[in-house]
Amino acid sequence: MDAQTPGMSTKAVPEKVATKQKNNRKWAIRGSLTGRQYTLYALAGVLTPILIWAIVNEAAIVPKIFMPGPWDVIQRFYSWIVNEGFSGDLLISVQRVSLGFLAALVFALPLGLMAGTFKPAEAFLEPAMDFIRYMPAVAFVPLMMLWCGVGELSKVSIIFIGTFFQMVLMFGDDVRRVPLQQIEAAQTMGGTRWEIVSKVIFPSAAPALLTTCRITLGWAWTYLVVAEIVAANSGLGYAVLKAQRFLQTDKIFAGLIVIGILGLLQDQILRALHHVLFPYLRRH
Repeated sequence: MDAQTPGMSTKAVPEKVATKQKNNRKWAIRGSLTGRQYTLYALAGVLTPILIWAIVNEAAIVPKIFMPGPWDVIQRFYSWIVNEGFSGDLLISVQRVSLGFLAALVFALPLGLMAGTFKPAEAFLEPAMDFIRYMPAVAFVPLMMLWCGVGELSKVSIIFIGTFFQMVLMFGDDVRRVPLQQIEAAQTMGGTRWEIVSKVIFPSAAPALLTTCRITLGWAWTYLVVAEIVAANSGLGYAVLKAQRFLQTDKIFAGLIVIGILGLLQDQILRALHHVLFPYLRRH
């Protein structure tokens, strides 16, 4: 007969084992979390850098002119909202990013689908896309000013250039990952080339294509500041650049945080759309 630890009931042992197993599953390779656990870890990941930032600021390790504290940034952000036209900057920047990204998506999706499906299209498109994607988008600013003027078109074009070429290549890779067995099965059943592309390849690649959209949307936001260098007088990127000239570091922090939050919100919208459109891919 096994010895029993004094003061421990037989019921407590299975409960402890179950708790240990749950903890092990949390940190298992590619383990799973409940919705509540995921939220707690996410909050901890967001709040930890803010806490470190506040501690560094209070310790006066870095002068405030170079690193303002969280409260300084909040006060500047409030002033920006009340007195400095934040709503206008916000709307125009969202509009520029959205137009540039959607324009890139409209042109890149069919090209990527072709490059991933047909070898002649891959040979024709990918070397050119590879060549141009290594050119920094900021180098196109003078050309965009010459070709498109200093209006909205030049700013949207910079965001388009920063995302389009990468998007074509990534879409092509997504399409090439469609299992060949699915294509061969459709061919065996007598599917035409268009039917195979529209009813087999595209639906199979769609989850990966939407994930690529999430990634490239982040790039669109990174090119916002570059786009708003082009003779802009409004926008979040313009506000950040203007604040730099006047050493308003607190406003620079506020602008960067707002851009990050906007990008995160749009990313979460696409993530939720992914869950709605492809529920069979969700892990339980």
